Amino acid sequence: MGSGNAFEGSASLFLVPGVAYLDAEDAVFAAMLEGWRAQRIGARNLRRHTVMAGLGIVRRFRDASGLFPWHWTPAVFDEWMEDLVSVRRRAPSTVRNYQIAVGQFCEFICSPLYGWVTECEERFGTHPVQVCTEWNTTHHLQDYEGGPRRRPMTRAEIQRFLDYADERVEVRLASGRKGALGAYRDASLFKVAYAWGLRAQEVALLDITDFYRNPHAPEFGNFGMLLVRNGKSSRGGAPKRRSVATLHAWAAEAVKDYVENVWPLMCSESSKALWVSERGCHVSPAHVSRRFAEYRDDLGLDPVLSPHALRHSYVTHLTEDGVDPVFIQRQVGHAYQSTTGLYTAVSGAFANKMMRNAVSGLLEAAHHRKESE
Repeated sequence: MGSGNAFEGSASLFLVPGVAYLDAEDAVFAAMLEGWRAQRIGARNLRRHTVMAGLGIVRRFRDASGLFPWHWTPAVFDEWMEDLVSVRRRAPSTVRNYQIAVGQFCEFICSPLYGWVTECEERFGTHPVQVCTEWNTTHHLQDYEGGPRRRPMTRAEIQRFLDYADERVEVRLASGRKGALGAYRDASLFKVAYAWGLRAQEVALLDITDFYRNPHAPEFGNFGMLLVRNGKSSRGGAPKRRSVATLHAWAAEAVKDYVENVWPLMCSESSKALWVSERGCHVSPAHVSRRFAEYRDDLGLDPVLSPHALRHSYVTHLTEDGVDPVFIQRQVGHAYQSTTGLYTAVSGAFANKMMRNAVSGLLEAAHHRKESE
């Protein structure tokens, strides 16, 4: 909240009422941007880099259209989108980010709470409108926006990869080389990333205290649930937390073995990191990526595979095993079920089974209809 009864970002906080500015349009537009910046940082507590990125997008639309916000229309916005997609070949995710930024800016300046509509009407005889509608913007992830070659790993690839990670421990022990503890740590880390469907950053920053008992699954002991504290944040927000239920007995056993037999030899008094680096703190997401790439290349696996493929595989394999899609969505922390669907690339056999079930259902329905005629 600003001074008096004005909301953070209000026109009255950035423009003096009744004062005629020399370059009124430039002055009002600059004040709008400053008000939006203040509202997003002060009232909404968004990250600075997110706020600045949004301001840059709005400025680009202003420059591309040659018009100020109170002259923008959906048709003008459509022309800009057409240029971005057809001429500049911007990625779908980039276009959607532009749409979100402009839509949120228009929502801000059109809100009666902030007084920008009244300010524009008094100064220019017109007012801003929302130019982003459901008809000219991309719905959330209706089509896959990631790299076309990104894919999950097959079950055979997962098994080869995890077996190879375990073999690295045996090789170092047999040769007397250093690094056996680190190799054991990394092998356990990859098992957790796959078995709980974690991103590289999520798994890298786990603490020893993040595992806890699940009263509904006592068979997993102290490893029935996993608290993910560093989940992917919404745009500009803080990291999201979620609790992930343990589903695999082999994974719970692997973590138990690591925590009881290896972690005590590596842990530091100053850190509760589950995966302890040589400096006694958490291993970095970059370490996870480097070690994954090393093992992947040693095995001759597809170079497109990254640690995120373990998360994709988690979703795909649970889907193939018939797990409820809503439960999978909650496990991986997706706000939209459509996002979870994009992670799924089921095997040919499973796809054929679904196809046969669908065909059988349609034939049975047609038979019942024919009998009832």
